[in-house]
Amino acid sequence: MFSSDNAAQVLLIIVSSYLIGSFPTAYFVGKARNVNIFEVGSGNMGGTNVARAVGKGWAIFTGLFDVAKGVFAVWLARDVILVEQIGVATSVAATCVVIGHNWSLFATILTASFEGGRLKVIPRGGKGAATAFGAMLMIQPFQILVAAAIGLAVIARTRYVSLGVLIGFAVANVWLVALVGAEYQKPILLLYALALSVMIPLRHWGNMQRLQAGTERRLGERAT
Repeated sequence: MFSSDNAAQVLLIIVSSYLIGSFPTAYFVGKARNVNIFEVGSGNMGGTNVARAVGKGWAIFTGLFDVAKGVFAVWLARDVILVEQIGVATSVAATCVVIGHNWSLFATILTASFEGGRLKVIPRGGKGAATAFGAMLMIQPFQILVAAAIGLAVIARTRYVSLGVLIGFAVANVWLVALVGAEYQKPILLLYALALSVMIPLRHWGNMQRLQAGTERRLGERAT
């Protein structure tokens, strides 16, 4: 667990994972296509908005890169920085890399501007689904792939990406909690499960409201 003996390593995991998550893939992809991803469609820094704004090929690249952020952060934490406490390293890294993606330091700095002689800073980020998926791959690969298949089935049936994401992660999270309860996973991973149960719905709150109102965009609709 956390102690004075591993405090420096845990702090390094927090900082490194957050910075890895903060890399704004969608922002740079949009810039490569002369599009400000924060000013089109949903304004979200994620693959779905990239698909609507600049095309499916770029969206696939963005999604895979964001998945890789989650994989890399957890690998770095548990296999390099804190190898003697894999559970702590995994849970902290998985949580912080998603926080970094959702509230990106780099995206916030890159989009800051001066207006009326004052610095205007707006927190920027994505919704964390791809990066959280990457982290989950390092924790429970079989379970997250099954959950992803369920989410994809929902998307194929409804064409609502947000609904598929919410249902898929609900399945994955419940499964993780069950595995901890059955002692197949370390109890510290409940920290990550709790963090996801807050962050995923929080970042998809607008989507949930639009789903309820019947105004949510469907997959394939272009952004304006």
